[in-house]
Amino acid sequence: MRRRLLTTYLALTVIVLVALEIPLALSYRARERSSVVTTLQRDAFVIANDSEETLEHDAHAAVQTYVDDYARRTGGQAAIVDAEGRVVADSGGAPTGSSAVVRWPEVAQALRGSTVTGARSAHGGEPSVLYVAVPVSTSGQVIGAVRVSYPSDRIDDKVHRYWSVLFVAGLACLAAAAAIGWFMARWATRPLVPVRRAAARLGRGDLTARAGVPPGPPELQDLARTFDDMAARLEDLVGAQKAFVADASHQLRTPLTALRLRLENLEGEVANDEGREDLAGAIREAQRLSRMVDGLLSLARADRDGDGEDRVSIDLADAIDERLEIWRPIADESGIELVGSDVMREVRCSEDRLAQVLDNLLANAISASPDGGRIEVRACSSSDGRWVELHVIDQGPGLDADQRRHAFDRFWRAEPTAGASGGQRDRLGGTGLGLAIVARLASVDGGRSELRAAEGGGIDAVVSYPVAPV
Repeated sequence: MRRRLLTTYLALTVIVLVALEIPLALSYRARERSSVVTTLQRDAFVIANDSEETLEHDAHAAVQTYVDDYARRTGGQAAIVDAEGRVVADSGGAPTGSSAVVRWPEVAQALRGSTVTGARSAHGGEPSVLYVAVPVSTSGQVIGAVRVSYPSDRIDDKVHRYWSVLFVAGLACLAAAAAIGWFMARWATRPLVPVRRAAARLGRGDLTARAGVPPGPPELQDLARTFDDMAARLEDLVGAQKAFVADASHQLRTPLTALRLRLENLEGEVANDEGREDLAGAIREAQRLSRMVDGLLSLARADRDGDGEDRVSIDLADAIDERLEIWRPIADESGIELVGSDVMREVRCSEDRLAQVLDNLLANAISASPDGGRIEVRACSSSDGRWVELHVIDQGPGLDADQRRHAFDRFWRAEPTAGASGGQRDRLGGTGLGLAIVARLASVDGGRSELRAAEGGGIDAVVSYPVAPV
């Protein structure tokens, strides 16, 4: 923005300079030429008056000295001709008695009693000139003519020097405008810098970001204050929402646990099979509600502790082995084989959040895998070497591309499949929060998550973590 403002200031300055200096330069050129013509007319009439008696008495010899002196004093050229158009005297060296009419056509008009002014371009070896031709008359009779001229190159040189002065002055004004414009643009845009930084931090989830009120234009100071007010209200609203979810989840855990225990205690007292089936269904729903509450509580904690300041360097292979040992008994009940990775990969994340990510991914994989299936958990480096990818690959029915895009949405659940049945896996059944928790926990540690289609069917759940610095 600062550059655009400076460009605008300079463009306006250039427009003003062009609008002022071009007419001024052209006016100066026209004024100089007009001044020279006026001077030439005056000199021509003076010479005509002085040479009147000389021409009348045919005393031609005296006038050559006169025109030579005029040329030496003024830098111009003067010529006097008689009534027949023959050169009487010429400071330019034309032979006496030669025809002036052939050389200077304007002399013919002067001999007819007219005063002639004009300009002639260079031709025939003569330079460009401004000229004036006037008649010399006595008692109303034209007895000759006087022609004076001045080189146009000298006028042009003077005009060009003036134009150079104008150009240098214009450049100086442009430089001054650039310097002043830079300080003005910097002053005008300075308040936007903290606002932009605060907006970037707010966009990354830092609800404590504030711009403050830096010095600058009042309008931008109002913008900074408005942004801070908005950020404060947003922090209050999100904080209230997180607190509500956390408090509600915490308060719901106790009655749901008590309800599940009571239902399990009643299981042995139900006499008929139909009642026991209904009771088992109620127990499963109570367990699902308990898992949903636990998931909401995990999300609330992740949102609350979302600064990632507790990240440390962790060997991903050790973390995988530890979680597989915990989940292997559950997998063994359905004949599911858990295969881990022994390749050491150092990542930077929170140990507790990594354990929750693995738990959620393993629970989903076991829930989706058929009896006798195989789940592979491994770690590898990304193609650019900046990330370590954690892969949890199952052999379940998998998801299509659209389902994989929505799988990380909160409370989204795919339709149940035949491969996801079984008593233990019913108890692990999804609440629609597992992958949402994975995505949120990974993002807190600076990671990212996605679902890919595994070879031969199933899902390849990938969570990428930054490589730990050496």
